[in-house]
Amino acid sequence: MAATLAGCGAGGGSGDVTLKLVAADYGSSQANTSQKYWDGVARSFEKTHPGIKVDVDVMSWKDVDREVAEMVADGNAPDLAQIGAYADHAAADRLYKVDDLVSVATQANFLPLLSRAGQVDRDQYGMPFAASTRLLFYNKGLFEKAGAQPPKTWDDIRAAAGKLKAKGVPYPFALPLGAEESQAETMMWMLAGGGGYRDSTNLSYAINSPENVATFTWLKDNLVGKGLTGPVAPGKLDRQAAFDAFVRGDVGMLNGHPTLMDAAEKAGIDVGKVPLPSPDGEPRPSMGVADWMMAFKQNGHRKEIGTFLEYVYQDKNVLAFSDQYDILPVTSTASADMRSDPRHKALWPFLEELPTSELYPVGRTSWARVSESVKKNIGGAVAPGSDPDTVLSGIAREAEDAAADE
Repeated sequence: MAATLAGCGAGGGSGDVTLKLVAADYGSSQANTSQKYWDGVARSFEKTHPGIKVDVDVMSWKDVDREVAEMVADGNAPDLAQIGAYADHAAADRLYKVDDLVSVATQANFLPLLSRAGQVDRDQYGMPFAASTRLLFYNKGLFEKAGAQPPKTWDDIRAAAGKLKAKGVPYPFALPLGAEESQAETMMWMLAGGGGYRDSTNLSYAINSPENVATFTWLKDNLVGKGLTGPVAPGKLDRQAAFDAFVRGDVGMLNGHPTLMDAAEKAGIDVGKVPLPSPDGEPRPSMGVADWMMAFKQNGHRKEIGTFLEYVYQDKNVLAFSDQYDILPVTSTASADMRSDPRHKALWPFLEELPTSELYPVGRTSWARVSESVKKNIGGAVAPGSDPDTVLSGIAREAEDAAADE
C-alpha cells in the first residue's frame, strides 16, 4: 500500500508553483489505477487554488520507493512522497515536520495510533495516508463441506485445517512466508502468540523471544509438519500467490486484508472473517499497516505543500480513496463517518481492530534492514529439519546490528 507525491520546481513567470506528486498505484489495472484518483484531486484543488498546480506521477508499488530514493540521491527530491517508510528521510533531515505544514485541527484529526507511528524523536514527519488491518479469512463454503467451525484457538485452526485437507482442499491453511511480504505474516503470528518484533518497552527488538520461538515451533509442528499448508513450502509461497489461490477457491484459511475480501467476494467466495486466534482464545492485538505521506524540504514549497495537504485530508477525499480501494481512513472524522454508514459494513470488522492494532516499527531507520532479513530468512523457521530458535536468533542478530547503526 503506497502512493508517492513528488514535487519539483516553480512554474512560469506568473509566480505559479508546481508541486510534483509521485504516487504508488493501489489499483489492480488501468481501469482502477490511482492515477485517476490523484488527477481528480489535483484538478479539483487547482480550481480553487490559483497559483498552485499539482503534477501527478503514479508508479507501481514495486518501483515507487526505489524511484523516490533515486530522485533524492540525484538532488531532485519530490515535494511530496507517499510511500511505505519515512524514517530514513527524516533522519537525514530532508523532511518538513508535520506541524510546520498543516493546521493543528488537521494534525489532531489523524488517528492517535497512526500519529504516534509517524514520529521520530517525538516530532511527527510521517502523515498517515492509508491504513489497513488484518483478519483471518476462511472460505465458508469449504468449511461447511468439511464440517469445520470458525477457529477461536490455535487448536481450532489445526482441527479445521485437518478436516479441510481430508476433503481435498489444496491449501487448508495458506501460510505465505516467501519473500514478497512475509514480514507481515510473521508479525501477525508473533502478535497472536503474545510476542512481536519489539520488547515490552518498544525500544529494542525481541525477534527471538521465547514467545516468538514458541509461535514458530507451533507452526512448524502443527501446520507445516502435518501437511496442512498446501503443496508449496511456506518459504516459497508469496502473498499474492496465496491470495490468488483463495480467490480461486483453493484455500480454506489465510490472513487477509480488505482488498482481498472484495476480490474474493466478486469471485463468488463466501468469506468469513475473525481475528487471528491466540493459543488460548484470549484477544491479542492485530497487525495494522499504514502508508505514509511526507514532504521534502529541498524545493522550499512549504506553504504550497501545506495548502495542498489540507485539501488532501478533507473527509471527502479521504473517504473517496477508502471507498475506491477498500482502505481504512486515517482520520477520526472519516473513520466515524465510515463506522456510521451501512454501505461500509464489510469494513467495520477491520475498522474495529485498528485502534488497538500494532504497526511495524516504521519510525526506526533500522526497520528496512530488519524487514529484509525477515523476508529472506523466516521461511526457514518452519522448514523440515529446521530449528525455529536458530533461525529467529539469526534474524535477531541482524536486527541488533542494524539498530547499532541507527
